[in-house]
Amino acid sequence: MFLDIKTNERMELIDITNDVKEQVSKSGVEQGICVVSTPHTTTSVFVNEKESGLRFDILNLLERLVSPSAGYQHDRIDDNADSHLKAVLLGSSETIPIIDGKLVLGTWQSIFFAEMDGPRHRKVNITIIRQN
Repeated sequence: MFLDIKTNERMELIDITNDVKEQVSKSGVEQGICVVSTPHTTTSVFVNEKESGLRFDILNLLERLVSPSAGYQHDRIDDNADSHLKAVLLGSSETIPIIDGKLVLGTWQSIFFAEMDGPRHRKVNITIIRQN
């Protein structure tokens, strides 16, 4: 299964929690795990709080840690090294337990897709594994 995502900004965080929950529900799996991953090297998937100030802070932190114009070697090819490096910091997948047919997330946890080199059309893979 996968989600199609259209991003609108060079860097943005998109809450995909409800989309992933819907896929888990459709699967009929009661006990297992859900792996959410991105096949793109300039995007990430991570779990954190949805609060708007924190979302701003995450993007701001990434910009401060990885400057877009620091003279990276990769920029000789396609001028997006900072996007790759930011994605490395956040990671490309999350594994979330499924219990009683529902994702097990904390009270404040949401699943985010992070775009670092948009706007683009992207895919997110959702793999649901049933526990025997």
